[in-house]
Amino acid sequence: MSPALMKMWISFVAMGFMFISVMTVYFTRFKIKNTIVRGILNTIAFLLIVLAGLIIFYVVFSGPVPEQ
Repeated sequence: MSPALMKMWISFVAMGFMFISVMTVYFTRFKIKNTIVRGILNTIAFLLIVLAGLIIFYVVFSGPVPEQ
């Protein structure tokens, strides 16, 4: 697999983490009443969004890949 294709899949994983994070926050805001469960799920969502940001930071600032 080429480096460019690998970066594409890594960025898709980051977008998936962002989507999961948004859905988790939505779910905890409107569906969950237990504050302990809400806190745990919000923490997981926060960690996923931070991880996604770090992945995107890596993909963007690692530079372009050379053409083959």
